[in-house]
Amino acid sequence: MPMASALTDWYHRNKRTLPWRDTGNPYDVWISEIMLQQTRVEAVIPRFLAFRRELPDIPALAACPPNRLMKLWEGMGYYSRARNLQKCAAVLVNAYDGKLPAKPEELIRLPGIGPYTAGAIAAIAFGQPVPAVDGNVLRVLARIFAVADDIRAEDTKTAMRAVIADFYRREQVSDAGFISAFTQALMELGALVCVPNGAPRCEACPLRGDCAAFREQLTDRIPYRSALKQRRIVPLTVLVIRDGSRFALRRRPAGGLLAGLYEFPNVPGHQSREEVIRYMESLQIPVLRIRKLPDARHVFTHLEWQMSGYELTVENMDTLPMPDTVLLTKKELQSFAVPSAFDVYMRYYDLRSEAS
Repeated sequence: MPMASALTDWYHRNKRTLPWRDTGNPYDVWISEIMLQQTRVEAVIPRFLAFRRELPDIPALAACPPNRLMKLWEGMGYYSRARNLQKCAAVLVNAYDGKLPAKPEELIRLPGIGPYTAGAIAAIAFGQPVPAVDGNVLRVLARIFAVADDIRAEDTKTAMRAVIADFYRREQVSDAGFISAFTQALMELGALVCVPNGAPRCEACPLRGDCAAFREQLTDRIPYRSALKQRRIVPLTVLVIRDGSRFALRRRPAGGLLAGLYEFPNVPGHQSREEVIRYMESLQIPVLRIRKLPDARHVFTHLEWQMSGYELTVENMDTLPMPDTVLLTKKELQSFAVPSAFDVYMRYYDLRSEAS
């Protein structure tokens, strides 16, 4: 087990100080792992701290009003993660006395917890000898063993999980502290040394003597990732409708992209000033003034919104004939979760400044 010992020694000397690390609380591991999916560590840290202050345990998460939960999650995207967290918390309160189970086979049956998250919670929080293979670990293992297969493929991920599971069985690893450190060490090595973008920092790697890709000078070709599907471009025209003191926000449908969140009303395509005025007239909403706002774009996993925007000043918004629309002052708007897709327009009016 020399390679594993070298890795964990390196980890103890070089690991980052993170607010969810080494707290001894499985709740912290769970929340951080969900937040870190598709979100950078730097963006997660302040959100984790705010989330943890307001929702310190599983019962508090289960009881949180949905709108407040969305506000706490605001800015991290992929809001279904937050909804699944709350669904999972409700199950844990009702069936597990408000605690996370230690066994991965129980964890994986919970809402929003897949194979990786189940393995991460079980290994890091409870010291269970099970694999937790994320993108960082895939990259490290692919280089150590010079695996040229596509690391996006499920067969490759399954094979990598088997490598770690076989190591635990072969070496009869049972020390919970070692398992927790080893699991985090593989992730940390991928984040700090065997990095996702750019050349790996092989000179700083404690495993370079055992790394086949380093030995065979293949680090520029391994790992191999197949190309993602090209994103679909969706043109939109965003309408910031206001009466001087209030803004109109529309609630999105309960299912699908950004489900149930609030947004500025928008219409498909890039509309001209005249087309926007005609659209408002079709709703019988007289426009006192219209002015162009900055363009914006927002990239989702499979599509990209390309947005043009207009500010529309109207006289009386109390009778807006637009379903699922609320009228909010700047102060009132602070308690509503608005997706980061609309950040250009939120920040244009300084509507994020008091958010908490």
